[in-house]
Amino acid sequence: LLRGKPNGLSQTDLSRELIVHRSNITGLVDRLEEHGWVERLDTAGDRRAYRVVLTGRGKALVEEILPSYYAAAEATWDGVPTAEVRKLTPVLETLVTNARKTASQKN
Repeated sequence: LLRGKPNGLSQTDLSRELIVHRSNITGLVDRLEEHGWVERLDTAGDRRAYRVVLTGRGKALVEEILPSYYAAAEATWDGVPTAEVRKLTPVLETLVTNARKTASQKN
């Protein structure tokens, strides 16, 4: 989620994207920060909020694991015809939209 976000994401935004409660993100970010993969930066205008950004070490790790991730995703979809994927896509997009609505109502 942070790979394409040079300005990072707030912990609230991360919780919504991951469809988990905000309280779960603090511990996750703490552990990622302990490994040196992310850092918290102050958010201008809000001393209570942080932006979570990838560090250089975190970016390197993501680039290292992406080939394996993409290979696993390809293997998962192996044998599923493109036409079937096209049928599934709108359904999956609806599920994501509904999950985001649900997550934002809980936060």
